[in-house]
Amino acid sequence: MDIQRCTKDSFVVIGKEGSTHDGTDFVQKLWDDANAHFNEVATLAKKDEDGRILGIWGAMSRLDHSFLPWEKHFSQGLYLAGVECTDGADAPQGWTKWIVPAYEYVYAPSDDEHSFAAIISYLNENDLPLVGAVHDFTCPIDGKSYRFFPIRRLSE
Repeated sequence: MDIQRCTKDSFVVIGKEGSTHDGTDFVQKLWDDANAHFNEVATLAKKDEDGRILGIWGAMSRLDHSFLPWEKHFSQGLYLAGVECTDGADAPQGWTKWIVPAYEYVYAPSDDEHSFAAIISYLNENDLPLVGAVHDFTCPIDGKSYRFFPIRRLSE
């Protein structure tokens, strides 16, 4: 598994929010809703110099919006299916805005259902703490999906 490290400043995600209390397929429903109404936030999306969207995020947090890891063995928390947006963007009606704190991350492709457990094992084997909720990231340029594991919160 190709595991990398990076730092990322605080960033804004505007998306559709739900929780594990909404049922087993709640994440897919959030993505279906976000994709069906993407035109409502498209102009808010952060873009690179070529006009390409920078990131599609499945941001996660504890139920209290603390950005700490999901509870009960990563089975209980919040999920925000959305797009990275400009810092001053306001969420339109029916959308939610999160400001994800700055972190140092360990990240790797989320190729299969075993990637999450493999990265948790990597963190444990290397004495790296998981200090925040894991985030899903899809690169709009190449379509590849990754999981970002916060290992150190950065001061802003």
